[in-house]
Amino acid sequence: MTLTADSHVHSEWSWDAGSDPSSVGAMDRICERAVHIGLPAVVFTEHLDLDDSWKVETGDIGHHGQRYVDGDGYVRLPPFDIDGYLAAIDRCRHTHPELRILTGVEFGQPHLWDDQAASLLRSGLIDRVNGSLHMLPFSGGDRTEPTTLYRHSSADAVMWAYLEEIPKMVKGSDSFSVFTHIDYAVRSWPVVTAGPFDPRRFEEGFREAMRPIATSGRALEMNTRRLWPWIPQWWAEEGGRDVSFGSDAHEAGSLAANFPEAMAMVESFGFHPGRNPEDFWAR
Repeated sequence: MTLTADSHVHSEWSWDAGSDPSSVGAMDRICERAVHIGLPAVVFTEHLDLDDSWKVETGDIGHHGQRYVDGDGYVRLPPFDIDGYLAAIDRCRHTHPELRILTGVEFGQPHLWDDQAASLLRSGLIDRVNGSLHMLPFSGGDRTEPTTLYRHSSADAVMWAYLEEIPKMVKGSDSFSVFTHIDYAVRSWPVVTAGPFDPRRFEEGFREAMRPIATSGRALEMNTRRLWPWIPQWWAEEGGRDVSFGSDAHEAGSLAANFPEAMAMVESFGFHPGRNPEDFWAR
């Protein structure tokens, strides 16, 4: 089976993958890995996070991000180094001419930050904009991730809040073409206190979140960290026409993880590849 493009990949130019010396040269290693496994194309969608009121609690941000937490518990990220990133892309394109390498960003909470990102996103420098919902309202006007919210609210309340925010994000931003990891809040689901996650309990919420994405003509990402057959099934049933595939890799070993299985799963729901490896799969 010919692999499709991995359209959600992070290198040392993402804050949560580039905070230690071992991350230097990660983009080069990922490209080498892509060539080795026969991946035809890769989109380096580095984090574009502009939130200025992101509050975290002890242990709620990975070791890569801990260095950016100030004394009051707020995450203060450095600006995205677009010049360094583009130079690395150019170098990798020359080193690996057999690999199609596209630029991209994973834009967090775009409905809140479109104006601040407009100059970059309209510059023509970025090939793919993935839109991500990572954070929800917290106390005192702050925002935080589900990981923290699960400490303060019931698991069901956090999940419903996440799903209800998705239509707001879609309505509030036209800057992204792909909605990524719609199951993001499931990643930190508190199994110990809430039991195993059962998507059927939230089916209508997921469907209501998918509808505006589909109506707006955007693609839904099949994030391959977990293969959930209910995602492409409900997406197709709610009118979704396009999907992309993303491993969400932050290092070379995770590139295109589970892609053969994900491609077969998505194809079973009527989606088929486009002409180019980075094209959306469509119904």
